[in-house]
Amino acid sequence: MMKKTIAIACLIAASFSEGNAQEWAPVRDKILTPWAEQVTPQNAHREYPRPQLERKNNWQNLNGLWKYKITNEDQKDIPNAWDGDILVPFAVESALSGVAKPVTKDDALWYNNKITIDKKLNKGQVLLHFGAVDWECDIYVNGQHVGNHQGGFDPFSIDISKAIKKGKTQDIAIRVWDPTSDGPQPRGKQINNPHGIWYTPVSGIWQTVWLESVPETHIVSTKQTPDVDNSVLKFSAELSSAKAGDQILVEAYDNSNKIAEAKANAGEETQLKINNPQLWSPDSPKLYDLKVKVLRNGKVIDEASSYFAMRKISVKKDANGIQRMYLNDKFVFHYGPLDQGWWPDGLHTAPSDEALRFDVEKTKEMGFNMIRKHIKVEPARWYRHCDSIGVLVWQDMPSGDDQPVWQNRKYFEGTELQRSAKSEEIYRKEWKEIMDHLYSYPSIVVWVPFNEAWGQFKTVEITEWTKNHDSTRLINSASGGNHFQTGDILDLHNYPGPDMYLYDARRVTVLGEYGGIGLPLEGHLWRANDNWGYIKFKNAGEVTTEYTKYAEMLRKYVKTGFSAVVYTQTTDVEGEVNGFMTYDRKVDKMDFKAVNKINTEVINALN
Repeated sequence: MMKKTIAIACLIAASFSEGNAQEWAPVRDKILTPWAEQVTPQNAHREYPRPQLERKNNWQNLNGLWKYKITNEDQKDIPNAWDGDILVPFAVESALSGVAKPVTKDDALWYNNKITIDKKLNKGQVLLHFGAVDWECDIYVNGQHVGNHQGGFDPFSIDISKAIKKGKTQDIAIRVWDPTSDGPQPRGKQINNPHGIWYTPVSGIWQTVWLESVPETHIVSTKQTPDVDNSVLKFSAELSSAKAGDQILVEAYDNSNKIAEAKANAGEETQLKINNPQLWSPDSPKLYDLKVKVLRNGKVIDEASSYFAMRKISVKKDANGIQRMYLNDKFVFHYGPLDQGWWPDGLHTAPSDEALRFDVEKTKEMGFNMIRKHIKVEPARWYRHCDSIGVLVWQDMPSGDDQPVWQNRKYFEGTELQRSAKSEEIYRKEWKEIMDHLYSYPSIVVWVPFNEAWGQFKTVEITEWTKNHDSTRLINSASGGNHFQTGDILDLHNYPGPDMYLYDARRVTVLGEYGGIGLPLEGHLWRANDNWGYIKFKNAGEVTTEYTKYAEMLRKYVKTGFSAVVYTQTTDVEGEVNGFMTYDRKVDKMDFKAVNKINTEVINALN
């Protein structure tokens, strides 16, 4: 029998904006998750958004009701009147935004919020942070243009200190332009005409917006690199406005016990000796805490907290001469779902942090030890959940380009796309920003630059460039795509059942996608008709039986060469009905106890 995963809570839809009572509710023309019923403008993603660099006493969350307006793309002046309220951080096309309207390349999406800055933020510099805005945005504070950013999946910050005026109220306006599939930018599965495996566009603010107060000289980011072979953590920090003689003091803690500390001059790397480290793995996701301080003449002028794990990912031959992925010098078979991170109510944005964590917990419940995050980058808290719950992550680069590669082969040179110089520049910039942003999350063990030839170009060059930028992880250069002798992994896709139709004796061989067993369930569908899976069944028992049959086949392939397998997929997504769960997360579509049992057997096939 299919079980309900979460009980539906009561609807709370009244809130306020700028001090006046306002009615807000999700747009209800589509299915919603249980968490959507609990969202209000006062509680929308209130959690601290940056787990790898925390200053919890000096920040202010700006999520909630903002004003919005959709104008012609050529409007560059801040509007004088607004169309209504939008709930940030949900994209304008989403139900939880309260708007659910499309925007095109011919439109500009404007936001406006009049805020009062907390008194605790009135010292030093005030930074305005954005978790993610899709795609290009201009930021204005009190009518003054303070910054511009391009990139739909990477966080960014603007120093707004000089634009803040005396008095209680500050006026923030944001202009967003997002061409979706009419532009060359990375976008993942978004398309202007959603159908089949292509989904609804996501435009504008879709992650947390927040303020932070920092001193002039402050920590911008940290970089943690575990060296398991030498029981050392390599550490460095990027500082803003450092002065000669400034130092970094970093302390490592196991719970409340200090286990190591080191000092370094600003801008230099240091090392912390971690004696007898407990290594991170899916079975034992051990995390250590960090305290980072900037010292000037012995006085602390800035400090923040972070964390790290000791783990190692590598490739070497097993006793039978098969190239395998090793975690902490032990063979660990990677087995997990293709996880697209889409939500019927929030699109790219989970309705709550609880919901964001839910998918990771359900993955572990099914006996998996890995997730392939499919052509999307999640909010930072998702990676923290993977770190603490214990899930290996393969991180895809979101695909995208504006050339009609599926209709016209003239854009290809051999098997690779001929990108424009602008498109290539955008790709390289955002992929680097994504890798830098996610570098210190220990759960991430594989970078995936390309998927199935979607925008694939200069494969060998991009793979080597990726490896040079981060040599601590494995590179899966083209998951199911045009295969070149580069990177660490040969990745095959095969639907519906598993098959090893290629094998690489020099690299790790994996099955990057298979399965896609469909089960449409009335009352839990994005649309009534035109739903699909690679094959379809009528009930959970039939789906579980088919899944188990495929998993039994996998045990043979593990022994003959596969080192990892990815099943499609975690949940249904829009017209796709091939998830372990329905798109609204209300129904498990397989017997998860049976799934856990066979998954565990596959993972342990060589033990």
